[in-house]
Amino acid sequence: MNPILSALSRRAGTAALALSLAVVSGCKDFLDVPPQGQLSEDAIRTDPAAAQRLVDGVYNALYLGGFGPDISGLQFVILTDIASDDADKGSSPNDYLADAGGVDNLTLNATNANINNAWTGHYQGISRTNQALDKIPLSPAPDAVKNRLLGEVRFLRGYLYFNLVRLFGGVPRLDRVPAASEVNSPEFQQRATAADIYTFLIADLQFAVDNLPLKGATETGRATKAAAQALLAKVYLYQKDYQRAFELSNEIVTGRSGAYELYPTYADIWRTVGANNAESIFEVQTGINAACNNSAVQLYSVSQGPRSGGKGGWADLGFGFNTPTQQLADAYEPGDLRRAGTIIFIQPTAPAGQRSTGTVLWDDFRIPSQDSVENSRYSYKAYHSRTREANCGNNDYLPKNIRVLRYAEVLLIRAEAAAQLGNAAAALADLTAVRTRAGLGPKPATVENIWAERRVELALEHDRFFDLVRQESVTPGRIVPLFAAQGKTFVKGKHELFPIPQPQIDLSGGRLTQNPGY
Repeated sequence: MNPILSALSRRAGTAALALSLAVVSGCKDFLDVPPQGQLSEDAIRTDPAAAQRLVDGVYNALYLGGFGPDISGLQFVILTDIASDDADKGSSPNDYLADAGGVDNLTLNATNANINNAWTGHYQGISRTNQALDKIPLSPAPDAVKNRLLGEVRFLRGYLYFNLVRLFGGVPRLDRVPAASEVNSPEFQQRATAADIYTFLIADLQFAVDNLPLKGATETGRATKAAAQALLAKVYLYQKDYQRAFELSNEIVTGRSGAYELYPTYADIWRTVGANNAESIFEVQTGINAACNNSAVQLYSVSQGPRSGGKGGWADLGFGFNTPTQQLADAYEPGDLRRAGTIIFIQPTAPAGQRSTGTVLWDDFRIPSQDSVENSRYSYKAYHSRTREANCGNNDYLPKNIRVLRYAEVLLIRAEAAAQLGNAAAALADLTAVRTRAGLGPKPATVENIWAERRVELALEHDRFFDLVRQESVTPGRIVPLFAAQGKTFVKGKHELFPIPQPQIDLSGGRLTQNPGY
């Protein structure tokens, strides 16, 4: 059976479209979709609003997380943060050791559950995009509305393929809902080249750029023209097309794609008060629903929260995964405000006879000392307050928006592209703007300095591993020493990509080929 298409097969010419919509309500109006609903093709043909609900079901795929199929959750965190030099597995030494530990130590193989869950989750999301793209043209809605909806879906499909190509290299290219006769076709079971995938996702994102509205002309949380431009600029950075990366990011910086600015208080960006702020370009929307279980990415926040492990007489705030490394802590310059906004530093145990004040978090929650926790550092960006931020008491579904694209990153994309193009003035202006918000003074806008700024500005935002691989392709010789400093062996020609999951190779009958070294 085709590993990707098993969930997509349908009878050719059927009159009904069975597209399950996740249970979501209460977080944002556009996510208020019918619980466990199904949209018939007749409804799509006759009800102008039905196509909108179809698209909302695509957004809901971004909630996939937990220990199963994953797009935005713990599995993706493991493959992006923990795989890098910014974070360790964390938690107790033996917790999730075979899978997350294998990624952390670069000893994973093709049976690793994290990679299979990420693969499965992303293709489930792609399934929804293709189903929506297949049916939106049938809607009686005006053409302008349909093009906007198509743009939103193609933005999301482009995002999913961008993740996949960075994780695995070439992957199967599913560009449509297959007919019944195509379900086991080699076309859908074999890997396209990475270059083909990039061409495909660039076309999706360019369509989104051309058809999505500006911020303010659509509901908060939906993809906008600036979101598509920012993601496409980032893609061109990976392609080393610095001119296009500069042009697209410049559209946003100069205000032609809407009004964006740096949020004044860095630490607040990841709190409820900072959700969808003036810096936000695209984030996964969350909220509280009546069932208290589906309006958030499962385990995203709690999996990264401080863990006592029963040591300190206080209730766990989480599982303790994705702990910042000492190397990340040391990467911040003196006076950098981002350090305290990114990392929870647990205070050392007080000497005998002295009382420790402990670590007091922004919401006044107190962690006694290092001997009361499993780890000495945790991610502040993933923390969700149980007392100062809305939640319904289900820690597995804490409503934490996930910031995917921010204006600060757009500034750093433009700065890097400008530096590569020899536009020193623009590079310096953008780098200085980011550093000023962090409480730092100007610094020469060299590519190396901009890369260093990306690390501390975007730390623990699930991009560092990809950045390391991309930067190595620009300036070879950087990545091996960075991992060696942590006692890990990065093998060039192998570890730039993760292995194709063995269960997927088996389901394809061997048509899917493995990446080098695995």
